Amino acid sequence: MVDVKGRWAFITGAARGIGYRAALFMAEHGCNLIVHGRTPAHCEKVVAEAKALGVQAYAVSAEFSDISQVEKMLADIDALGVTVDIVLNNAGIQVAYRTEYLDTPASDYTESFKINTIAPMMITYHFLEKMGKTGFGRIVNTTSGIRLEPEQAGYSASKAALDKVTMDLASKYNGTDICINITDPGWCRTDLGGPHAPNDPDSALPGVVVGAFIDDKKSGRNFAAGNFHGMTLEEAVKKAESDIPVYTGSIGL
Repeated sequence: MVDVKGRWAFITGAARGIGYRAALFMAEHGCNLIVHGRTPAHCEKVVAEAKALGVQAYAVSAEFSDISQVEKMLADIDALGVTVDIVLNNAGIQVAYRTEYLDTPASDYTESFKINTIAPMMITYHFLEKMGKTGFGRIVNTTSGIRLEPEQAGYSASKAALDKVTMDLASKYNGTDICINITDPGWCRTDLGGPHAPNDPDSALPGVVVGAFIDDKKSGRNFAAGNFHGMTLEEAVKKAESDIPVYTGSIGL
């Protein structure tokens, strides 16, 4: 299992929900943090709590629908002069639930793809180049288990696209110490998931972060949080390395 103490992790959407919990989980294990929110003020709480756990923490901000803001955010991170070893792309948006799904507007797709697909992939490419130079890295992109719901077409399509490009990219790194995988937190009671979701957001741990701790040099797997619910981190890493198959062409398999 990778020891993350003293390493740096960049976590998007860390001001609340799953990202907030993932950030504090990493801090509890000694990992320094760069946390993203839509504004710096949104991240004040998580930064303060992370520092109270004895790690370094910085906040950066960007609206992911604006790629120029994403680019500036990445430049701001580079300016910190630290080596980012771990990236947890958690931020996302569910633009609407369309009961009249045949009236789904094109904007549902364009907004969803900008935030849920393009922004995380620009982040992924940026840090992969740097990880290639150090020979180490862990990237975990957040997916969704939504299936057969045209009411959420923009969201589900953007996540399916993120799955595909992440897994295709992962094939280039499988067998190296740069591991790229996806995670599905499950339907949780967060601002995105809504109050009627069946799962407490705490149930997403340790599953959503297990990809940061694996040490078997395998890329291209889906670490669905429900598979790890109730486990210790050590148990979760063991299961992730032994039981979760590498992608072979169909996300559903």
